[in-house]
Parts: sequence; C-alpha cells; structure tokens
Amino acid sequence: MSDEARVKTKPEANAKALLPIGIFLLLYLGSGIYFEYIRPAEGGMGFYIMSVTVAFGIALIAAFLQNRSLSFDEKIHICAQGIGDDNITIMLLIFLLAGAFGGIAGAAGGAVNTANMLLNIIPARFAVSGLFIIACLISMAMGTSVGTITVLVPIAAAVAKNGGLSLPMCVGTVVGGAMFGDNLSVISDTTIAATKTQGVEMKDKFLTNIRIALPAALVTLAVLIALSFGSKPVAVGEFEFNALLAVPYFVVLVLALLGLNVFLVLLIGVLLYLAAGLMFGSLDLPTAFAAMGNGTSGMFETMVVTILVASISSLMRENGGFEWILGFIRRHFNGRRGGMLGISLLTAFMDVATANNTIAIVVAAPMARDISREFGVSGKMTASLLDTSSCIAQGIIPYGAQLLIAAGLTGISSLAIIPWLFYPFLLMIFVAAAILRAK
Repeated sequence: MSDEARVKTKPEANAKALLPIGIFLLLYLGSGIYFEYIRPAEGGMGFYIMSVTVAFGIALIAAFLQNRSLSFDEKIHICAQGIGDDNITIMLLIFLLAGAFGGIAGAAGGAVNTANMLLNIIPARFAVSGLFIIACLISMAMGTSVGTITVLVPIAAAVAKNGGLSLPMCVGTVVGGAMFGDNLSVISDTTIAATKTQGVEMKDKFLTNIRIALPAALVTLAVLIALSFGSKPVAVGEFEFNALLAVPYFVVLVLALLGLNVFLVLLIGVLLYLAAGLMFGSLDLPTAFAAMGNGTSGMFETMVVTILVASISSLMRENGGFEWILGFIRRHFNGRRGGMLGISLLTAFMDVATANNTIAIVVAAPMARDISREFGVSGKMTASLLDTSSCIAQGIIPYGAQLLIAAGLTGISSLAIIPWLFYPFLLMIFVAAAILRAK
C-alpha cells in the first residue's frame, strides 16, 4: 500500500492492535511487582530489574507479528516514518545535549554549591520551606528530579539532624520541590518529550504549565511556612559554597525562560560550566570530557526507548489501536474536559505501570496527540497535562526512582515519605481544577 493510500484510508478500530502495550505492561509491571513485593530484590529496586528496553523490544516483536496484510518491509517503512518524525529527531538530539550539560554541571559542583548558597541565605526558622524553594530552583536548572534528590536529600538529612526536625518531612519536601522543578524545567527530559511529541514550543508549554503548577507550589510553601511558625527555631549549621559555581545554573534558567533556542541554552550552559570548573579547579579537561560523556551515556536508554516506542506506536496506529482508544474516549468522555481528563488518566496510568515519567510521556504522547485533535485540546495544554500528570504519579508511587533513592539515602521507608508529599497531592487538585474550568 502506498503512503498516499495509507493516509487516505482511515484504519478501523481494533482493540487487538494494543496488544503490544499490554505485553509490555505485563512484562514490566509484572516483574516489578514480583521483585518488589513478592520476592523483594536486594536494594529494593524491583521495578528496575526488568530492563525497559527489553520489555519494549519484546512488545515491538509482538507488533510486527500482527496484521498479516502488511509485508515485513512495509512494517519496517511504517516504523521508519515514526522514528524519522522531525520532532522525534529533535528530541533525541536534545536528550544528548541535555545529558552533556547535566554531566558537566554535576562534576563541576554546580548543584551542591547552589544548594549550600541558598541554604545559608534562608533564615534557620524557615529551613524546611527553604529546602522546598532550593529543590524547585535546582531542579528547574538541572532539569532532573532524580539528580536534584540525589544532591539535596543528604543536605536535608543534615538539616533535619542539626535542627531536630522530622526526617521524612524534610525528605518529602525535597522530593516535592524536585518534581515541581522537573515539571517546569525547559531542559528536563520530561518537558522535551512532552513538547516535541506535541509539536509545541517549550516556552508556550511553560507558560501554560505554570498556571497550574505555581499555585500548587505556593500553597505548599504556605503550608510549610505555617509548620515553621508552629515549631521552635532551629540551628541547621553553615554550608560552604562558591557562589560563582552557582551562576551558570541561573544563566541557563533565565535564557531558557526568555525563549532562547534550547540547543543554544544547553550549549551555553556546557561552556559556562567548563569555564567555571577549569577556573576554580573542580574540573580539568579530561574530567570535563569524561563527565559530558557519562551524562550523554545516561540518556542512551531513554533514547532507545523513544525509538522503540515510536516504532510500536506507528504500527499500533496503522493497525487501528489509536482509533479504538479514540472510540472508547468518545463513548465515555464528552467535550474538551473529557479529552483533557482522558489524557491525564492515560498518562498517569502509564507512569504507574512504568515507574518512569519520561517513558510514560513517550508512550502516552502519540495517543494523547490524537485525543487532543479529536476533542479540541490545544497542543500546549496537552503537553502540560502529559508532564504534570506523569509528575504527579511519579512523585507519589513508593516504587519510583525518586522515592526509592530518597529512602535509600536516608535509611527510611519510601512509604514514610508519602504523607509529607504536599506538592504532588496539591498539584493533583489543581490539575483537576484546570480540567473543570475548561470549556
């Protein structure tokens, strides 16, 4: 069948076309539950024993075995069209550059110095609310919630110990701030995935997203300040820092918010941290290049998953799977609100199943794009819902990397942190309010 004929012929709704995703969920979610709760793996990372690329690879094989009316070569062509989409290509290239920036910034000591600087500025009484603000800013600048948590949780533990504060509260505060920053960062892999799959500008998604996320963050901050007034003043100690090593993060943040091309923003960030690291002795050329290499290597799995999911999604669409989803939503949801709710629930479900917000977005995005077109939801709102819904789910599931790492660094249970996750739960309320306000 020619490309022109394929475009003109609308595929018939076919629930069986979604079988590859069902196989992936069975393999990945099933193994995660087994190794996390039935036969716990050493270290408590049961959801990361089954490689996500292996699970998606098997799902892709299943997709190829469907629809015998198409030849193998035709299926390869369909996959190639999905992978070769302009937005997918841009997304993959940004992932590489974002990895290089994250690697060199971390090696130069940018995050630690930024955190220590801000913690010394904030009054001791408001140390907990200060941790939230610091986590928000660093996560926005770094573009990674996991990286932020890895850097800040040990500092939060020190603050809790020195000030006699609740350790789960301090850790939960950092996790909430990290999810806020990751959700709004224009260089986060979640933002990159959400915007590029919907074909919208990062700045437009940011402006749409901040109307939902900022009120939730402000309410969270108000709650933390109220808790601070209800407790005794604390002495959290002093932390050493070099303010100049914090400057590149803020430059990157400002340039990104001004709407500068994300490639230029990340490139400028890499050059600034290279210069700062060499100037202050935290880096030399060999360690700088190694750090950038490690950062890009850390993105490889996400890039491979993106390629696999683009292939699977193209085949599922061709076989009528997306048409079946649209039909299901038409029967159970009405109007723009229904479309927005459908996108949110779909993304949250994928995150609960995969325990990875970036992968959840990549999987849900093609279906979300069809839903948005059918129900009149703008691309920037769809991108915002993809990002916020995945961050809500990822921020509260006890088996996600964020809570597992935070718990592992402090020796407490991930379940003990959940009651203190004010921001993710408030964000859920504000997302629901945004959907209800839609006309």
